[in-house]
Amino acid sequence: MMDQSMVLLNAQVQFLETKLAIVHIPLHLYSHFIQPILRLLTLSDSTDEVDGLPRRKWAYPNAFTNISVTTIECSVVCPRPLVDDLFRPLIERLDAKAKQAVIISNDDFVVIQVGGEGMEAGQRVLDLTAPLALAGISIFFITSYYSDFVLVPYNSKSTVISALEERGFAFEPVSNGHGANMTNVSSPLHSHNRNSSSSSSLDLQPPGTPPPATVAEWQTKTFSTLHRNDILPLVDEGLELRTCAGYRSDSPDIHDAIQLGIFKCLLTNPRFMSITLTQTDTVSLTLDQSLLCNFPSKGEGILLQNDQTYFAIVFDLRKLPEESTGIICGVAGRLLERLGDEGQGEGAFNMSYLSTARTGNVIVREDEVGEALEALLEEEALSVDNLDGGH
Repeated sequence: MMDQSMVLLNAQVQFLETKLAIVHIPLHLYSHFIQPILRLLTLSDSTDEVDGLPRRKWAYPNAFTNISVTTIECSVVCPRPLVDDLFRPLIERLDAKAKQAVIISNDDFVVIQVGGEGMEAGQRVLDLTAPLALAGISIFFITSYYSDFVLVPYNSKSTVISALEERGFAFEPVSNGHGANMTNVSSPLHSHNRNSSSSSSLDLQPPGTPPPATVAEWQTKTFSTLHRNDILPLVDEGLELRTCAGYRSDSPDIHDAIQLGIFKCLLTNPRFMSITLTQTDTVSLTLDQSLLCNFPSKGEGILLQNDQTYFAIVFDLRKLPEESTGIICGVAGRLLERLGDEGQGEGAFNMSYLSTARTGNVIVREDEVGEALEALLEEEALSVDNLDGGH
């Protein structure tokens, strides 16, 4: 069996050239933003060819967009010009209190894409993000049906490249000139033990403070901060999730049926729905299982999906400063470390990630959610002991 730390050697990794903004919309204001959200989903591109190839019907015009509605917020990630065109005019028309509640990120973000279908990409993303965390770079994670996306501040791009190159990644220009391919010459974890790497990928740092010097310090600081702000992992046992993707077809009927289904879901004020759109893959969805009824034959024929049911372990980060966003990877690393070695064999535990503007969501299989939650609550208890035992 291949060592889990070698998984990135076979992954397709690309640095996408795009400047993204992240928008936080409180749920009580969600209905006010339905129109710009739907307009964002229906962007058209008159270009007949992309990189010399015929443009596919299912391809999205922009490199990356994500729209997520969770139990806590609506979060939109898209190119900043679209935020300015579609969302900012509406924000300006809100009353003062509502206007203050909608937050647009000050920083622009760029995307690292790690290819790989399904929900099994946890270790691969941790391999990629460990050096970024140790370099103190703030990061977001979004997992789609096909790929994992790591969002890093655009202004930190050179630091990101340096941090990854120091761990064995090599960057090469893409032939189309729109980004840079990364090749893992030597996996970041290949020469390090599992415990030191898989728990290192956490970027929860108050502004102006240096990152912890060791993984142990980082872990302690993370959960101490969560405890100090009364942030606990929460699971809604009545919210069963599915992950799926649009069928790769140029048929206008299939494309329109998928789009109509998505519209119906969004117009019902969904409890949980994450939509990821790119130029290279069909639309990817992680959504409340009950929403599948909005697609013909419960998704058969137009949606690709597996038979797994998932649950989201949610961290509500609204109490933390904007700069502290990104806790999801560190928590996921802790879960891989703790559960991957307990009776199931190293790497047997898998998860996906969804970082939104103000939440961290660890998405795990139905049969593993109990163990995962127990592991996180145990870590919370340890952080309490550390707080009580020293000053």
